[in-house]
Amino acid sequence: MTTTSTPTAFVLSDATRARFDREVAKYPAEQAQSAVMACLSIVQQEQGFVSRESEDAIAAYLGMPAIAVYEVTTFYNMYNQRKLGKFKLNVCANLPCQLRDGQKALDHLCGKLGIEEGGTTADGLFTVQKSECLGACADSPVMLVNDRQMLSFMTSERLDELVDTLRAHAASQA
Repeated sequence: MTTTSTPTAFVLSDATRARFDREVAKYPAEQAQSAVMACLSIVQQEQGFVSRESEDAIAAYLGMPAIAVYEVTTFYNMYNQRKLGKFKLNVCANLPCQLRDGQKALDHLCGKLGIEEGGTTADGLFTVQKSECLGACADSPVMLVNDRQMLSFMTSERLDELVDTLRAHAASQA
């Protein structure tokens, strides 16, 4: 006897649905899908990442094909498709930044944390990812912390200070 498992359906809570409603209301009724990025952001804020099941729920809510939601999620690096560390560190490694030590900064950060690019530390605090252009080439190496805070001129010393500060912050929250 073979058993097949069915994927778990993601159920939008009333609170999430209310947040989606507020975003959709910003657009004409026939353009509800314009709120897709806002809805993805809401799910990520609530779950910490955007699961495939939540993408399906967003597609159903907005009345659009699921593939259209997947395209948005996979195109933008601000949407996490898996659970990441408490601190997501994106280091720009686009060519202009590479010419100004962007790759060196990425390698230093990974070495300090003992992980490979794209990995998460065993304690779940840090995920380090390579990023495409962050639009601050003259300030490189640049990075983005948790998709919110841009940091410039990230030397090895500044990266070490950042990691120590974030660790201390996490410890004080525990």
